[in-house]
Amino acid sequence: MIARDGYSTIALVFLVTVLVCGFAFYFLEHWFRYVLVLAMVVLTGLTIFFFRDPDRNIPDADELIVSPADGKVVFVKEIVEPVYIKGKATQISIFLSPLNVHVNRNPVSGSLEYVKYHPGEYLMAWTEHASELNERADFGVLHPSNTKIFFRQITGFLARRIVYNIQEGDALKAGERFGIMKFGSRMDVVVPGNVEIKVKPGDKTVAGESVIGVIIA
Repeated sequence: MIARDGYSTIALVFLVTVLVCGFAFYFLEHWFRYVLVLAMVVLTGLTIFFFRDPDRNIPDADELIVSPADGKVVFVKEIVEPVYIKGKATQISIFLSPLNVHVNRNPVSGSLEYVKYHPGEYLMAWTEHASELNERADFGVLHPSNTKIFFRQITGFLARRIVYNIQEGDALKAGERFGIMKFGSRMDVVVPGNVEIKVKPGDKTVAGESVIGVIIA
């Protein structure tokens, strides 16, 4: 299955591949034409691979917080979250390499109370200050237990576009798709003190499946 947000990019790469291959066969020497054609075919294949969107087995429990992204946990740290939770919290940061699935999924069920997009820089996504300076989109969800969960899409050095299809007032369901980040990026999930953290730095996560926290009150 291919993410619908990738259709336009795949179509553009395919068109460029056809044009370049046509040029190569008409105007280039024998050996170089095949190298160029092979490179373009590989590029098209990698683009399709990047936008893959596999189904996931989503845990069926309201108190669970699931990973919003495939990737590797790079930070689990105590912070003061000033935007939505507005207090002490724990931030879980997940880095996505270009080889990971980049479709993002809701980490928790609840009412989406806060959405804000921020233009910004393009620092390496695994750096600590990327969440403050890079292009990003912020989301605040009120869980039925009255627990506030904050999460964030962050672009990286390669990623130059954030896509999301949720808005304030939406009822979110944990594990459902909500957007995509193109070509390498990071997801942060920020939770208050009544959430038991289930991951540590170095852990691998699967979007919609891996449990990263449990709401305990």
